[in-house]
Amino acid sequence: MTYDWCGWREAAETALYGNEGFYRRPEGPAGHFRTSVHASPLFASAVARLLAATARELGTDTVDLVDVGAGRGELLTGVLAALRAGTAPDLAVRAYAVEIAPRPAGLDPCVEWGAELPRGVRGLLFANEWLDNVPTEVAEADADGVARYVLVRGADGAEQLGDPVTGEDARWLSRWWPLSRPGDRAEIGRPRDEAWARAVASLAGGTAVAVDYAHVRGARPPFGTLTGFRGGREVPPVPDGSCDLTSHVALDACAAAAESGTETELLDQRTALRELGVSGGRPPLAMASTDPAGYVRALGSAGEAAELTARGGLGDFGWLRQRVVPGLRP
Repeated sequence: MTYDWCGWREAAETALYGNEGFYRRPEGPAGHFRTSVHASPLFASAVARLLAATARELGTDTVDLVDVGAGRGELLTGVLAALRAGTAPDLAVRAYAVEIAPRPAGLDPCVEWGAELPRGVRGLLFANEWLDNVPTEVAEADADGVARYVLVRGADGAEQLGDPVTGEDARWLSRWWPLSRPGDRAEIGRPRDEAWARAVASLAGGTAVAVDYAHVRGARPPFGTLTGFRGGREVPPVPDGSCDLTSHVALDACAAAAESGTETELLDQRTALRELGVSGGRPPLAMASTDPAGYVRALGSAGEAAELTARGGLGDFGWLRQRVVPGLRP
């Protein structure tokens, strides 16, 4: 890295996805942070049920599953295992992993691996903690309340204010995250809106789901959310390739960018997973005497479900669900 100044979008793009970027490391994201996929197989089982429901809506026994930002294929592996174990054993699945990193060894050979979205698929597109890693510019209001781009130095993460925000970025801020008080900051989510719109447009039919820590226009954090993660710990966001760089997603803006021809719903993970059969309820105590081993398994499952749906934790993730309805598309 150099001591040159540039915008956060350029710096993060290089730090995360450059030739020696963070997301090209062999350990993958799981080596640095824990997502819902890693927390419990219940998450993949819920996605498997959603996929089966999507196939029923489409009236097909052959369905596509696209995992955007697939990491090392953990979610796809879990979903396929859940389907075969009984969720929908007769469902034929064409599985696609969209990821810039190389294909991991040992991945199910039925999974097609590539860096680009497949086109014209019919089924479920699922993006778990993908949009938060789509780099954005950062803006800050100066002493006069003028929104300016934040420039960053790649070698150490030092910042300074640059030119005023103009053009499409300024229009995005005005609509989705207006800044007026000196020191207020925002991540300009326009690249995420565009990325999500492209993802939804790749579906010929079915449902697209984005899952991320999120906020909406009436409750934006005043100083933004940009941060770093390394080895399971939050660290200062230095764009030198040594850590993940992430910020929460304006999912309402993403929804609007792809709403044409879709039925759209924004909800939290707690609600979404409960709809898919994941509940943190404890098994009846009487089961401990009639089926001790089953009781222990059920208790463990309840604990995992509680973590996935916990307030103040994974349960607060936002779910953006957009069902593609061909008849509604222009």
